[in-house]
Formats: sequence, structure tokens, C-alpha cells
Amino acid sequence: MKLNELGMPQGRQKKKIRKLGRGNGSGRGGTAGRGHKGQKARSGGYHKVGFEGGQMPLQRRLPKRGFTNKFRKRLASINLDQLSNWPSGTDVTKETLREQGIVKKAPHGVKLLGRGELKGVVNFKIAAVSESARKKVEAAGGKIEVVRG
Repeated sequence: MKLNELGMPQGRQKKKIRKLGRGNGSGRGGTAGRGHKGQKARSGGYHKVGFEGGQMPLQRRLPKRGFTNKFRKRLASINLDQLSNWPSGTDVTKETLREQGIVKKAPHGVKLLGRGELKGVVNFKIAAVSESARKKVEAAGGKIEVVRG
């Protein structure tokens, strides 16, 4: 058996390809489906994305403001009042907060903020903490360990 003797696999249907520019008898000759004249009829006759026919494009007309830092650390923030009923003596990490449903996404960790009060002794292993939250946790007898990630 040779390559030119191989047939189509069973069940497969051959797709009919209509070739362009093969004479007027083919039905796709002459202009080959491009119509008559104009930019789209020419070779290389397409414009780039956002081109508005010479008019100043929208992305250049709008004012550019601000700066986006692509290296910023995206921290999920939680407040002390969200943890006020946690049992005393527990360890709070990114994983435990995720299991409890308090934090959904925390790509670079969790930051603890100081709104509310803490009733029990809770130890934290988190990425960042505000100064007011640190004072309240230490006043309640807990510890904070700053862990990256």
C-alpha cells in the first residue's frame, strides 16, 4: 500500500473546497469573490484594528490617566469584626479563612485591618497587618506572624 492509495477514514465526509480564481466557468473566477475595485479588492487591502478611515482613532482621542503597577501584590482584606466570634486559641491563616468562606480569592495573601474588636486570644499567620489591628490583637493576648504569600 502506498500513500496515494489510502482512502478516507470510514464515516468521515470530505469537505468540498471551492477554489478561487480558476476561471469564469468555476463560478469563482474574475474577481474571485472580492467584488469590483476598492480597498478590499486589492492585495494587502485591509486596515489595522482601530483604524477609522483617517479620523483620529478612539484610543487616541480619549485622555490617558493614571498608572497600573503590574507588580502590585493583591491582598484580600479582612477586619477584626469578621473574626470576633472565633473560638479562643485558634490559628488564623489564609487557608482557614478560605475554608470558612471569609476570603474567596487571595493571590498574594491576606491583610488584617482594625475595624471592630477581638473577644478571644487568636494567633494570626498572614501577609500584612495594619497598625491598629496589631495593637488590638496584642492587647487581647494574641500573636501576629507576618508570612509572605
